Amino acid sequence: MDLGITGRVALITGASGGIGQATARLLSQEGVLLVLTDRDEGALQTAFANLPGERLLVAADVTNQQAVNQVVADGESHFGKIDIVVHTAGVTGAKGDPLELSDADYEEAWQTDFFSSVRVARATIPRMRPRGWGRFVCITSENAAQPYYDEAVYNVAKAALAAWVKNLSYKEAEHGVLCNTVAPAFIETGMTNDMMRKRAEQLGVSFEQAVESFLKEERPGIVQQRRGQPEEVAAVIALLVSHRGSFINGSNVRVDGGSVQAVQQ
Repeated sequence: MDLGITGRVALITGASGGIGQATARLLSQEGVLLVLTDRDEGALQTAFANLPGERLLVAADVTNQQAVNQVVADGESHFGKIDIVVHTAGVTGAKGDPLELSDADYEEAWQTDFFSSVRVARATIPRMRPRGWGRFVCITSENAAQPYYDEAVYNVAKAALAAWVKNLSYKEAEHGVLCNTVAPAFIETGMTNDMMRKRAEQLGVSFEQAVESFLKEERPGIVQQRRGQPEEVAAVIALLVSHRGSFINGSNVRVDGGSVQAVQQ
């Protein structure tokens, strides 16, 4: 299927992560020019050493507005525009009793998982409006709809992100800029690898046993009994940022294997 985005320019944050990498590779195959950013320049260089197509790698911290502005300026200087934003940067944050987690714990997740999207939108969407076309996609989580007790800082930030992008979608569509979120669950990334390593250590079991027990005990809605693949999330993102996704706006699309056991978003 031709997605109709050859020659478009996409900014991907958190690009060296699993979902960011998979999205970059898929969009590159569709002829999209890429501005790829993450905190670690070395990780970016390693991740995209063999990526075909034209790309610009820029190390930046998305918790800093000036840094975000500079990434956008560099991208526009190199390619002349930015048409698409895929904001994947995020952290799981601290875990524990919601009342015992510190202000700093909540603030870390808030700045990285929520407020970074505000910064990226400020720097990009006003530039899309005059051209009458744009796509803005953020990664939320199953936690936005189905929060887990010990993940309060992550739950709150991701729920806020989903609400904020929905808020954006009401007016930005008037300018041809469509805003959506994608909500994955238990995708095979560095983030869930870390979670499962910790679980394996706590339970005194192998990594594979930790994954298996987590699926049975904590994610019974995933009847396929496996982790999702980053490419499965990237495929949905590619549709949302494409010409083919021209009537999808203000949606929170789940890519969770059925983990969220509810009809509501």
